[in-house]
Amino acid sequence: MKLKEKTNNLKKHVKTVRVKLFLTISITIAIVITMLIVINSAVLEKFYMYNQAKIMIDLCNQIDSYYINHLSVEEIDRNLKILSIKHNMDILLKSGTNENIYISNGNINRIATEIDFYNYINYENINVLYSEKSYEIKSIKEKDTTANYILSTYKMQNGWELYIKTPITGLKENARISNNLLLTIGVAAILISGVASSFVSRRFTKPIVELNDIANSMCNLNFSKKYIVNEENDDEINALGRSINTMSDKLETTIKELEKNNSELEKDVEKKSKIDEMRKQFISDVSHELKTPIALIQGYAEGLVENVNTDDESREYYAEVILDEANKMDILVKQLLELMKLEYGKREFNNHSFDIVSLIKEVIRKTNVMIQENNIEVEFDENKEILAYADSFYIEQVVTNYLTNAIKYSKEINNERKIIININKNDVTNKIRVKVFNTGDNINESELQRIWGRFYKTDSSRNRKNGGTGIGLALVKAVMNNYKNEYGAVNKENGIEFFFDLDEYKQ
Repeated sequence: MKLKEKTNNLKKHVKTVRVKLFLTISITIAIVITMLIVINSAVLEKFYMYNQAKIMIDLCNQIDSYYINHLSVEEIDRNLKILSIKHNMDILLKSGTNENIYISNGNINRIATEIDFYNYINYENINVLYSEKSYEIKSIKEKDTTANYILSTYKMQNGWELYIKTPITGLKENARISNNLLLTIGVAAILISGVASSFVSRRFTKPIVELNDIANSMCNLNFSKKYIVNEENDDEINALGRSINTMSDKLETTIKELEKNNSELEKDVEKKSKIDEMRKQFISDVSHELKTPIALIQGYAEGLVENVNTDDESREYYAEVILDEANKMDILVKQLLELMKLEYGKREFNNHSFDIVSLIKEVIRKTNVMIQENNIEVEFDENKEILAYADSFYIEQVVTNYLTNAIKYSKEINNERKIIININKNDVTNKIRVKVFNTGDNINESELQRIWGRFYKTDSSRNRKNGGTGIGLALVKAVMNNYKNEYGAVNKENGIEFFFDLDEYKQ
C-alpha cells in the first residue's frame, strides 16, 4: 500500500513539474512580449526619427561629395534619383540665388519655400531634432493634411542649400500593427510552449519515473531491473542511472553474501541445537535404560560383598550376572551412540556396490545357532547376484535386526515355524526390496508405527535375556531415513512381514 502511494505521489509530482514548466515558459514569454510592446510603443517613434535623421546626414554628406569631386551633371542627377527612390525621400537642391538645381518632388519645394519665407504659416509641431553649423533637422506637421515629415536643411560647401524630406505619417499605425503582431506571436508562442513543455518534461520525467520504479524494486529486494543508459546522451540522468545500477549490483551482492552468511549461521545454530538435543536425549535414554542393569549389578555386588551365599557356585553365578549386565550396558551405550549419530546426521556413509544376496546369507550363517535353538526353518532361495549401492555395514545391521526380531517373535503356526526372506527388484524405480516374514502373532495396527521408536517393546512381559535393547528398529528407521528409502511392517496371514528398500547398483 505504501509503495502504491509513493508511485501515485510521484505521478502527481511529474504532473506538477509539467505545469510548473509550462507556467514558467508562458510567464517568461508574456513578460518578454509585454516589454517588447512597451518598448515598441514608447521608443519606436524616437528610434525611427533618430535613424532617419542619421540617414539624412549621411545623404547630405554624400550629395555634397558629388560636387566636391566634380561629378558630371548626368551622374549627379542619376545618383540623386537612385538615392531618392532607395530611401523614399524627396530631394531639393537650390543654388545660392534660390534657383532650383534639382527637385525630385514639387511638394518639397513648396514646403521648403513656406518654411523659409512664410515663417511656418502652414505648419505646426515644428521641433528641431538636430542642429549643427552646416545642417538642421526638424520634425514638422502640416495643418491641412496633418501629415508628419522630417525635413533636413543642409548648407553645402559650394554655398548651395540641400533639402531632404521623408514622411512619418504612418509610424504610429505601424507601431500598432507591430504590437498586434507581437501579441499574436506571444499567444502562438505560449501555445507552442505548452506542447514543447509537455514533450520536454515527459522526456525528463520518464527516466525519473523509471529510476523510481527501479528504486522501488530494490526496496522489495528485486535487483533484476536495470536502467538502460543512453551512451549518446551522457547527461546527469544517465550518470544517476549508472550510479543506481552500480548500487543495485552492490546491494544484490551484499545481500547474497548476508543471506549466505545467515544461512551458514542458521546451520551452525541448528547443528549446535541438534547436538544439544542429541546430548540431552542420550543422557535421558541412558539414564532410563541403565537403571535396571545398574540396580542388578549393585544388588549382586552387595550380595558378594556381604557373602549372602557362601558356596562357590552361587558366587560364580553372581559374578556371571554382573558380567552379563555390564556387557548389556556396553552394547546399549554403543547402540545409543550410533543411533544418535544416524538420527542427527553425524554419521558419514561409505557407499559402494555389494551383493545383497551374499550379505543376507552371511547374516543367516551368523544367526544359525539361534535359528537351530528355536527350531526355525529359514527359506531363502535366491542364488543369483543382485548388486545394491549403499554402506554394506549398516545394511547388514538392518538385515540382522530384522532376522533376530523374526527369530525372537516367531511362533509355530499350523505345525510349522518359519522365516521367509524374499528379494524383489523394481526396474522402473531401480529399487530393491528385501522382505523378512516370520510366522507368529500380528501386531496391532495402532502399534505398527510406534514400534520404530527407541525402547518400544510390544511384549512387556518378555524376560531380559531375550528382550533385547529396544533400539534395533530405531536403528533401521534412522538408516533408511538417511537413504530416503521406504521401510515398514505389514501384517500377513499367520505372521508379520518387515521390509526395506535399497538403491540398485547400475553399472
